[in-house]
Amino acid sequence: MNFDLAIDRTCTNCQKWDNVPTVFGVPDALPMWVADMDFAAPPAVVEALHKRVEHGVFGYTFPSDAYREAISNWMKKRHSWSIQQEWIQFCPGVVPALSLIVDAFTEPGDQVVIQTPVYPPFYSVVQDHGRELVHNPLLLSEEGDYTMDFEDLEKSFSTGHVKMIILCSPHNPVGRVWSRAELDRLASLCQQYDVLVVSDEIHADLVFEPGAHTPFAALSEDAAERSIICTAPSKTFNIAGLNTANIIIPNAQLRSKFRKILNRYAIGSITPMGAAATEAAYREGEPWLDELLVYIRGNMELVAQYAQEHLPELKVVIPEATYLLWIDFRGMGMSHEELNRFLVQEAKLGLNSGAAFGKEGEGFMRMNLACTRATVQEALSRLSKAVGEWRKA
Repeated sequence: MNFDLAIDRTCTNCQKWDNVPTVFGVPDALPMWVADMDFAAPPAVVEALHKRVEHGVFGYTFPSDAYREAISNWMKKRHSWSIQQEWIQFCPGVVPALSLIVDAFTEPGDQVVIQTPVYPPFYSVVQDHGRELVHNPLLLSEEGDYTMDFEDLEKSFSTGHVKMIILCSPHNPVGRVWSRAELDRLASLCQQYDVLVVSDEIHADLVFEPGAHTPFAALSEDAAERSIICTAPSKTFNIAGLNTANIIIPNAQLRSKFRKILNRYAIGSITPMGAAATEAAYREGEPWLDELLVYIRGNMELVAQYAQEHLPELKVVIPEATYLLWIDFRGMGMSHEELNRFLVQEAKLGLNSGAAFGKEGEGFMRMNLACTRATVQEALSRLSKAVGEWRKA
């Protein structure tokens, strides 16, 4: 695959590129924010979509046995996790699924834990349903490494009011792939205090060390029985616009309750395009993914090395997963408002503000590196120039 090939995404109603003036207030910021890729989807996916379009009829569709088999085979091969096809429940996205799960499995006033800084919708899917949000901030070392704060977590669990934890695994935005030991400890606490685990594993395929990710439900029988695993091919194969997610629920009672909430809100069936793309991706997309991860890792290393040599005010730690780089700008001594203005107005870069991920993200920025090497080099050039001018001021 030629990941250096630049594809013009403007004038395609592309949120990442065409919404730059609206989101950042300037027309010329280089967009490195929304978590999708600037690369074409795997050839096998494109071919499957062409074939489906040529059929010409796009009626109501259901997830076939072949569709479910492709998913289960992928989980077994990629993550050493054996799942039954009946565990797989379709939903048009992980975030909609999270919202439905909070609604179905908690009551108003119940407490739900999230581990901050974290993906912004984790906040809204809890608060918009009238549930109480409990923060379990990750611990940050001086070297820039994040770990779970189990002491604080148990303190929250021990109140008896926490009914659910929404786990981000791998973690967005900090890029951690939780170790088996960390997950085992979390599972033990959840068993002790009877807490349901909702694990967003949408970035599970984007790990740089093969086999490093452990699905939460694969830890033990108890973990499987008290967890709901949210997966999707969208991040992995750059097909987010096809609105296809697969919620894996081993526990039959939890699965039945999830189906009821889907029916209550009349959540539609899978689209013909989503079905075709997902099956093709999981059956034939692995070689493309392996090449992609090498390329993205190269982008990560380029930014880290450049920052070390030319931008000492920044701290860059290469993540264990995702194509999202969590950059520490606190060495510049700016408030998050000043940092946002500086990056947009002076550096002409469109990044995600760390403050959007929680107060623990203030002073940080999230940079999307699922783009061409030339785009990364342009971003570094703009940033270096702006920082150079800032140093003179």
